Amino acid sequence: MKKLTPYLTALLFLISCGNNAQKKEAEKPAEPVYLYGICIDSLDVKEDVVKKNEFLANILLREGVSYNTINQIDRNKRDVFDVRKIRVGNKYAFLMTRDSIPQAKYWIYEIDNINYAVFGLTDSLPAWRGEKEVIKKIEHVGVEITSSLWNAMADAGCDPNLILELSDIYAWTVDFFGIQPGDSCKVIYEERFIAGDTVSCGIGNVLAAYFKSGGDGKYAFCFTQDGRKEYFDENGDNMRKAFLKAPLNYRRISSKFSNNRMHPVHHVVRPHHGVDYAAPTGTPVQSIGDGTVVEKGWDRKGGGNYIKIKHNSTYTTTYMHLNGFAKGVAKGSKVKQGQTIGYVGMTGTATGPHLDFRLQKNGTYIDPLKFKSPSADPVKDENMAQYKIAVDSLMMVLKEH
Repeated sequence: MKKLTPYLTALLFLISCGNNAQKKEAEKPAEPVYLYGICIDSLDVKEDVVKKNEFLANILLREGVSYNTINQIDRNKRDVFDVRKIRVGNKYAFLMTRDSIPQAKYWIYEIDNINYAVFGLTDSLPAWRGEKEVIKKIEHVGVEITSSLWNAMADAGCDPNLILELSDIYAWTVDFFGIQPGDSCKVIYEERFIAGDTVSCGIGNVLAAYFKSGGDGKYAFCFTQDGRKEYFDENGDNMRKAFLKAPLNYRRISSKFSNNRMHPVHHVVRPHHGVDYAAPTGTPVQSIGDGTVVEKGWDRKGGGNYIKIKHNSTYTTTYMHLNGFAKGVAKGSKVKQGQTIGYVGMTGTATGPHLDFRLQKNGTYIDPLKFKSPSADPVKDENMAQYKIAVDSLMMVLKEH
């Protein structure tokens, strides 16, 4: 018998190793497959969406779930999710056994793109809430405003919620009703994706922004201290002020603060120690800050329905000519910043629907449009070094784009 050459011996060895590796690979058990946190290796998945005029009973009865089980889910699992609130168009899935007569073991309802509720349909009827795995990707966008911020962001393909986030961040420092063509905005933000999906499921945190309005640029950076996420400027001062910039969404300012204004009804010159915001009847009026309602009623001097709120030992605000008051707002009530307290009207002496808004400092009326609201707590000294590191890197990205 001829001996094998060294080359042939080596070749056969490699082939043998390859065959053994293939055998080992074939013998390796397959990774279990999970859906909604449940192993579905021995289950079939049946997916659908809630249709018009469908309720829990319609959906579950089709898969042979008993009335008793449906009743228990409806009555006893509302702490997980109230199934009376299922919405048309939302997705759901059944996980079915692979028996000759399939049995529904789980029903999963997708509350939104990320959150879902799982209802076990056998044994003790377990139920729980879960979240899909979300991947965050850092995005940035820069726009120049030609008509409105909304249009500029929409033209750039941005999620409308990004605009709402910016409105909240800059609520105390930028008058969004005074934005002019030529103003600009840059934003660094998180966009969220469900793992394995390429379609965005919404935005996460806004990490940094730069808003230039009327030649004045304002930075905002996201930072968490004491477990609370807030926004600060480049110096560490809080973007959240003690008061909102305005108490409502208004169409225009119909009359400004003045010591000698010609009254539109009485046609005499008298002081007008407030700002008139023209807006449609029924427009919600918000408290510009936390405080206590100290007066609520009818102003006999022409102010109509009004509310006065004491915010602290220094500042008091008054809201006049209201069409009505928000439910639950009474003298002595505690109100929060941004809480609706009433609605625009033209009660009292008025030529059209508007809010007469007044601000007092230590009992003296001051011009709300010239008032600079005090800041909330800044970045703490012990956190400033960490904050500066974060700001420097984000600032670099904002300036590059």
